[in-house]
Amino acid sequence: MGISLKNITLAYGSRTLLENVSAEIPPAALTAFLGRNGTGKSTLLRTIAGLKRPATGEIRLCGRPLNSLDNRQLAATVSFVTTEKIRTANLTCEEMVALGRAPYTDWIGRLRETDRECVRRALETVGLAGHIRKTLDTLSDGEYQRAMIARALAQDTPVILLDEPTAFLDLPNRHAMVSLLGRLARDEGKCVLFSTHDLEIALAHSDAVLLIDPPHLLRLPASEVTSEQLLDRLFEGSGMR
Repeated sequence: MGISLKNITLAYGSRTLLENVSAEIPPAALTAFLGRNGTGKSTLLRTIAGLKRPATGEIRLCGRPLNSLDNRQLAATVSFVTTEKIRTANLTCEEMVALGRAPYTDWIGRLRETDRECVRRALETVGLAGHIRKTLDTLSDGEYQRAMIARALAQDTPVILLDEPTAFLDLPNRHAMVSLLGRLARDEGKCVLFSTHDLEIALAHSDAVLLIDPPHLLRLPASEVTSEQLLDRLFEGSGMR
């Protein structure tokens, strides 16, 4: 079981973004999240991650109500890669990725060898094996984004949420990153949901597409998102976020 949204209403200030929507986002699949600027993609991702409450409705993660999970259970269930950047000069790439192991360490955050191996494997997966000792302030935007994804991989959760994970990558690396997310979803059975403004890459690599058409939310197989009329209605005049 992945993410279940039931009768969700989501607001931003006085504006209703989504009204009484339901959707199932399955495990072992890569789902791209598309919509116009300002329609609520980031807000919905933050709500699924437990950082914001919906006005109405219920969210379930892996079959369990989101509001029933304590902080450690939540951290072991869902990881979230945001677009926010924290450039701490004294924090190495390895140390930052190791923060993803927090749900599994003891009360002082002591890493076991299995934790360290998980961190090394995550860095290798995203192509940063040679950056272990580099500090965050020395990383390029693309390297930093890959390090954030490595932290999510080290967290080893069944649900992974990513807000614009390819925003700072060039075209070949955008394809490579989304392809990697697809392999993680399908090979390891993870439920991976990522927002993007890159329609071509989303349709090329994803199993399904989640579309915000305020106040509605649609989930379609990626192979069916070919209607120019549908895409024009969603994206006309504002571009994608």
